[in-house]
Parts: sequence; C-alpha cells; structure tokens
Amino acid sequence: MFEALEKIRREALKRVDAVAENAELEAVRVEYLGRKGRLTEKLRRLGSLPPEDRPRAGALANEIKGDIQRRLTARAAELSAPRREVPQLDYTLPGRRFEVHRRHPVNQVIDELVDIFCDLGFTTAEGPLIEDEYHNFDALNTPADHPARDEKDTLYLEGCDLLLRTETSPVQIRTLETTKPPVRIIAPGRCYRNDTADARHYPVFHQIEGLWIDKGVSFAHLKGVLMEFARALFGSKTRVRFRPHFFPFTEPSAEIESTCPACGGDGCRTCSGTGWIELGGSGMVDPAVLEPMGVDTEMFTGFAFGIGPERIAMVRYGIDDIRLFYENDVRFLEQF
Repeated sequence: MFEALEKIRREALKRVDAVAENAELEAVRVEYLGRKGRLTEKLRRLGSLPPEDRPRAGALANEIKGDIQRRLTARAAELSAPRREVPQLDYTLPGRRFEVHRRHPVNQVIDELVDIFCDLGFTTAEGPLIEDEYHNFDALNTPADHPARDEKDTLYLEGCDLLLRTETSPVQIRTLETTKPPVRIIAPGRCYRNDTADARHYPVFHQIEGLWIDKGVSFAHLKGVLMEFARALFGSKTRVRFRPHFFPFTEPSAEIESTCPACGGDGCRTCSGTGWIELGGSGMVDPAVLEPMGVDTEMFTGFAFGIGPERIAMVRYGIDDIRLFYENDVRFLEQF
C-alpha cells in the first residue's frame, strides 16, 4: 500500500507539471482526486489494512492528496497568467550592425603627431591641467606685467594662486626639475585661455610642446626636426619657413609655417591665398629658463616648439570653424 501511494504521488505531480491547458488540468484532477480517482480508491481500501498500519497509511494518503491539490492550484494560476508574445525570429536575416565609435578628429591628429615625433626620437611627458603661476609663467621667463598673465587672457581659480594652464610649456619645467640633460620630450595635452569663442578661437584647445636639450643643439637642429615633421605630415614636397617672432622663454624665436597641403603653395581658400599655413611657435630656449633648473648653459643648449593640433585638423579636414570640434554634434563626428 505505501509503495503504491508514493507511486501515485510521483505520477500525479509529473502529470500536473506537463499539463498545457486548463481542460487537461481538470481531467488530471478527476483521474486522481475524483470520486473514482486513483487516490480515492486507495483511501477506500484502508479498512483492509492491518489495524497497526491504518493510521500511517491514512496520514500518507492525506499528505499526498494535499500535495496534488496544491500543485493543481499553482499550475492553474500559471496557465491563467497573461502570456508574453514571443516574436518569431527569421534566422535567415543578416545580423544587426552595431555602431563602432571613432576617435575624435582632434585626437586622431594628436595620435599622428605624437607618432611622428616619437619616430624622430622624442618621448612623451605629461603634467597637471591646474598649474601654479611659477610653473606656468615665472619659470618660463614671463615677466609679472606680461599681458598673458592678465585675467583677460588667463583663467585663474577663485580663492587660490592656481590657474588652468595656458600651454603645455610647464611640462618642460617639471621635466627639467627631475631630469638632467640630455632631454628630448614632447608634451601633448589640453590647454585653456580666456578667449571668446569664434571661428578661429576657443577657450579650450590642445598643444604639443617639444623640448630638446643636449650638447651642441642649434637652430639648425630645430629647423631639421620641424622640416622632417612637416614632410611626414603633409608629404615629401612640403616646404617650411620660419618668421621672426617673440616668445618670453625662447631667443631667438620664430613662427613655423609650411606650404599649404591643400594647394601645394599656389594659394587657395584654406591658406587665404598665401600658400602658407601656420603650424606654431618655436625658438632656442633662453638661458634664463635653463639656469634656474640647474642646467649648465655653457655645456647644454636646446630648442622648444609648440604645435596646434586643432589648426592642423582644420586644414586637413577642410573645417572652417573650430567650434565644431567641441559641440559634440554626432552628425559632424560621424564623418571621421
């Protein structure tokens, strides 16, 4: 009897779980718990058992009846619950293409410029975006009354003697504080100035500052490095010229220009008809900058330069408004 009851339990519960419709569920209930059901028949035969087995068999039968009833109720609730339609999939359709993100056009240009200078023997160096006046101005031989130090040009942090760096030149000073010559580094990074945004200016921009300090370094080395850089960037026929200029931390100083890659120097809209585009500034590092860093200026000389990646990106991609780089318009960025 006990074995037969356990068998009914197993079969009934299995049948209930396999039911797919309420009509089937009722049929299973009748088959096991109805007036002529299999479990009901077993209950009627309890009287034929020995007196000592009847209580245990009765308790087991009632337990099985409760199990079956509870499973019937739970399955009925499952079948009555609203079903979520499963969409039919067409496995013959091509897979969905996921949007592949691209690097920002300015970052693409920065990566290329860094690769070129690394091929020329330079290593990269970094520094903080928030600087003090000493590293940003004083150590770079910028006098206290220089216009660049005015709040109209520099973004100072309120309540402290700190500012957002105006160029990556402070990285040169921080490198010379910890590294003795020879030094050959480039410092790519973001800079900030208190400029009014227009087609050619923006308060945020990037710069790649270069520094080479070693024995016997001359202006000829500067010209050679920048000429190789321009040719690697724009092509082997590119020419470079240097126009006299002034920077507080270099002497002599010069602006760097190369033949326009759009017209090859013939003159076009990109170069405003001049045939030349500006790349940045350069010059021999002033001894007044090197000596406080402990550099023996009788033994070591060097040059520095600064390249503007945004300017190069505008020329390369034919962009006439620098603000497009910072508006985060997906329609613009997707083109790169």
